Amino acid sequence: MILTEISKYLQEHEDEIKSGKSTLSLVTEKLIEILKKQPKNNVEKIIHTELSLFENSSKEFLLIAKSESGRVLMNALYEFSESFERHILRKWLQDKLATDFNNDKSN
Repeated sequence: MILTEISKYLQEHEDEIKSGKSTLSLVTEKLIEILKKQPKNNVEKIIHTELSLFENSSKEFLLIAKSESGRVLMNALYEFSESFERHILRKWLQDKLATDFNNDKSN
């Protein structure tokens, strides 16, 4: 359920991923967005139950799991974001040839 929502979010931001933004930073942005507002659905309620957001005056933040299940959730989100990024890279590489990466500019 949570991974489905995160997957939709990452798919909506696929162009940003292709241009170099990491999936982990996108997932983090989404979690912060969810944790800064009142939960509206079950996914947001679960995230509020399992995770805490701390932010200082310099806008540095820390996401912390509230329990073992929160730690499992954080780990699953991390692994999923890495997997999604590899998936996007594989899709991008499908139609590329080795010569596409030739650094020789004389050709």
